[in-house]
Amino acid sequence: MAGTELLTTDEMRRADAAAIDAGTPGLTLMSRAGAGVAARARALAGEGPVLVLCGPGNNGGDGFVAARLLAEAGLAVEVALLGPRDALAGDAAAAAADWTGPVADAASAEPAGFALVIDALFGAGLARPVEGAAASLIARVNEAGVPVLAVDVPSGLDGDTGAPRGAVVAATETVTFVRCKPGHLLLPGRRLCGPVTVAEIGIPDAVVAGIGAQAHANGPDLWGAAIPHLATDSHKYMRGHAVVLSGPAHRTGAARLAARGALRIGAGLVTVLSPASALPENAAHLTAIMLSPCEGADDLDDTLTDERLNAIVAGPGLGTGAPTRDLVRVASEAGRGLVLDADALTSFSGRADELAEMIAGGGAQAIATPHEGEFARLFKGVAAVPAEGSKLVRARAAAAFLGAVVVLKGADTVIAAPDGCAAINANGTPWLGTAGSGDVLCGFAGGLLAQGMAPFEAAAAAVWLHAAAGRRHGPGLIAEDLPELMPAVLKELLERLGRT
Repeated sequence: MAGTELLTTDEMRRADAAAIDAGTPGLTLMSRAGAGVAARARALAGEGPVLVLCGPGNNGGDGFVAARLLAEAGLAVEVALLGPRDALAGDAAAAAADWTGPVADAASAEPAGFALVIDALFGAGLARPVEGAAASLIARVNEAGVPVLAVDVPSGLDGDTGAPRGAVVAATETVTFVRCKPGHLLLPGRRLCGPVTVAEIGIPDAVVAGIGAQAHANGPDLWGAAIPHLATDSHKYMRGHAVVLSGPAHRTGAARLAARGALRIGAGLVTVLSPASALPENAAHLTAIMLSPCEGADDLDDTLTDERLNAIVAGPGLGTGAPTRDLVRVASEAGRGLVLDADALTSFSGRADELAEMIAGGGAQAIATPHEGEFARLFKGVAAVPAEGSKLVRARAAAAFLGAVVVLKGADTVIAAPDGCAAINANGTPWLGTAGSGDVLCGFAGGLLAQGMAPFEAAAAAVWLHAAAGRRHGPGLIAEDLPELMPAVLKELLERLGRT
């Protein structure tokens, strides 16, 4: 998982300190950071001119280095500093001393007319909201219609949460260092950063690993090693058997979408368990997916005596209330892989403690996949799970409370495990915002569980693959398209992993 880490502002400070303690001077790190900014600025600015806005801390020091390197490359560069120059200290003061040109007052700087503005005002560890003269300057930057390259994060953005702290720069692009931060991927931070370039400044992977970061960027580098691999003698019974619980007649489509997703992502067998009233409706649409009657919790209990049924998907179109809670109880007690979505979560609105007890009591390897509305209903009144604030913090708290992997869905989906390990997904697409898309996602997760993937890896892979399928299709996407896109997406993934 090296390279996938997302470093909080505190973790990045610790990485810097560890590198300095190991013998790399802080000014050397700053010089490398400024060089990374200058390299990207040259690509964006063309022939210039460039305005570099420097703040009073190390972010400003990076800006002074970039300004010097750009000027040495022949570009016209103007530097403006927020605050008095003699207030600079440490490495930032040393970097400023190497800049021999004039330094203007940033409070009165006018960004209009430049080819590029470099925003080196405030970094990710901003201590308080941006107000006053700095806020006015940021407003002029945003209104100037000039491309903006942010250093570390756009000024005013919280690097840990992706939330603005007062006024915030809307950057065209961002250059950060060593690793991305959660705020680069969480919304609205992702939108405010634009594309992010990670510049290496000489801090080794071993130093980053020693920090023990628990947040990661979601992608194949995180979970690719766990993707099921077919041996020469593989057969369907070795690839797991997923079961999907169907709702009553006229509410069966969601379960079939989930079942199709589980089958297409590689489960060897998939069965839809259906009330008698819905059997004809389901039978009319199912071919490779098997169908079996199930009238309620007792029937499910009998069915699950077959231990080959190793993953259960419950929720899509299932209906809400006590009967669904009973089905979830039986599914949890079976101790199999379990994906809970939609009605299976809504049925526990305000009863998250009851759901947590079921999951813990049965030893189920559970994944819960709520969107924001389901999340709010499920955890209403649970003091341990914040109702507002950082999506990463909320998902982690929910996972710890439930004892399950939680997939808090959205454009910046967060996948969190009970132990605090989390991934933020960044390959999503608005085309996935269509009826039934989430049903297919939980089917993908169930299909990966059936093949033996652990819940966190299965959930993270399902989210990324789901988004990759959505991106592959693009405009006009409907939920039925997603399972049919999976063969091509999986083929590309396996080629990327060297498993052709």
